[in-house]
Amino acid sequence: MLAHPRTTTDAGFQRVESVVAHEYFHNWSGNRVTCRDWFQLSLKEGFTVFRDQCFSADMHSAVVQRVEEVGILRTAQFAEDAGPMAHPVRPASFIEISNFYTLTVYEKGAAVVRMLHTLLGPDLFRQGCDIYFERHDGQAVTTDDFVKAMEDASGRDLTQFKRWYSQAGTPRLTVTDRYDALNKRYELTVNQYCPPTPEAQEKLPFHLPFSLGLLRANGSSFTFEGGETTKTLELTEAQQTFSFEGIDEKPLPSLLRDFSAPVKLSYPYTDEQLAFLLSHDDDGFNRWDAGQQLALRLINQLIDAYQQGRALELPQAFVNTWKLLLEQAPEDPAMSALLMTLPSEAYISELATEIDPIAIHKVRQFIKSELAQRFRAEWLELYQRHDSHLPYSAVPAEMARRSLRNLCLGYLMSIDDAAHLALAEQQFETADNMTDQFAALINIAHSPFNESSEQVLGNFLTQWQHESLVMNQWLMVQATDPKPGTLSKVEQLLQHPVYDSRNPNKIRSVIGAFCNQNAINFHAEDGSGYRFLADHIIQLDAQNPQIAARLLTPLTRWKRFSQKRQAMMQAQLQRIMDSGNLSGDVYEVVSKSL
Repeated sequence: MLAHPRTTTDAGFQRVESVVAHEYFHNWSGNRVTCRDWFQLSLKEGFTVFRDQCFSADMHSAVVQRVEEVGILRTAQFAEDAGPMAHPVRPASFIEISNFYTLTVYEKGAAVVRMLHTLLGPDLFRQGCDIYFERHDGQAVTTDDFVKAMEDASGRDLTQFKRWYSQAGTPRLTVTDRYDALNKRYELTVNQYCPPTPEAQEKLPFHLPFSLGLLRANGSSFTFEGGETTKTLELTEAQQTFSFEGIDEKPLPSLLRDFSAPVKLSYPYTDEQLAFLLSHDDDGFNRWDAGQQLALRLINQLIDAYQQGRALELPQAFVNTWKLLLEQAPEDPAMSALLMTLPSEAYISELATEIDPIAIHKVRQFIKSELAQRFRAEWLELYQRHDSHLPYSAVPAEMARRSLRNLCLGYLMSIDDAAHLALAEQQFETADNMTDQFAALINIAHSPFNESSEQVLGNFLTQWQHESLVMNQWLMVQATDPKPGTLSKVEQLLQHPVYDSRNPNKIRSVIGAFCNQNAINFHAEDGSGYRFLADHIIQLDAQNPQIAARLLTPLTRWKRFSQKRQAMMQAQLQRIMDSGNLSGDVYEVVSKSL
């Protein structure tokens, strides 16, 4: 009823499925038992997001689902925690409640519930949920009532755990280790620290689950009690040391398995150790994360080289790692598509001390193009192998096949080659589903083949101009084009007949997409992107304050950039503040940002 393969991508199908589940689960978590006041918003939203995440993990690949969840936390929610609008999962105060329908309430709120699930185990967690629903059916309650149900089910004191609801920020864990070969003892020391946020300079230690595995030199895992290869420790202090006895060789730790807590982790892995985890770790999430860390190290090295005007080169060890990934790709297309996706520009930016959007974009594109050139034949063979002449199906195996095939097309299209353009054009013309047609569209539209780009964009418009949701995608493709001159194209799109300045989805598809997903153009050296956003914030505030406040996010992070960019971004925030009678929504965001 809500999606059709001709007009909806695989990601769209999964999103519809997730949202339907989410709203259905609200029947109990949010409706039958609801919030006493707005400060408890995560009681229903965080809890229900956790429930829909579990449902999606059961319906599709659990590892892929977990990677996608963590991607949102790491790129967007962690940035929220580090910005002027940082607030606890249960905020202490607000000017406009609409400003607190945030990733902290939803995604971090879900992560807090997940930690309870991990700490108590699935059976006790389920018992806690049963107690909560039976005890409070028909009532409006608080997060304390939810945690109390978990305490009563488990017999545990979770007082310290509740700091996750009252303290903002992303904790940072620093891990060191020591191996005593004589006594066959391995020790891990974990330090936790949470940076200051607007509501508090000093933070008390959090109570969090810290899941890990220990790998042998041959790639097998040490086993713990019950024959398990993963053990969950509990951190409650600023510094804790954990000992493991009977360890007959120095292990390589696989830390924070399945991303057991929403934290930033630091451990001195070598490149060789990360490559080993990428090949041998039996925790799917950590295997993916090891590959991301390897790529991030290279990206940061090349950013330094780019900024210093030195030539960019790919180390042979990195090339060898990708060769192995390509060879293993047919075994698990869904996992391989994840492993061979480079870290996003947003995630690279989140980890940077000072964000250089131009360098980040140039370096990431260099790595992608180099990998495409070196493995041109392998990408093409993998692309052709995962072709299918069967009718569209939304089953997980087919979604995985399409994701890997379209990843290959993306790499091939990063090479300026007419043969690869022909592949993309053929896929665009013959696709029987939006997933494949849209993948071809975005690759052609963002390529240097300007004539072909205009042609496929025109054909897509002709084909789908009466489908409003599809037109959102068409607008977004053009707004996120990294080529020079996109801002002028965006300004033209705002005058296009398919654009509606009173439709929030259209606004997000053009203005939101340009400012949030097109860093190289939004952060243009002349500040034109900042002026563009400020102009529209001022205009939109009178029409839709909620949308205007949400669009402000890129400007609120001005302190993360160079002094020149800081000055330009701050000037636009001040211009918004001085523009007149601001709504409470926009005033709250701008005043806290300045």
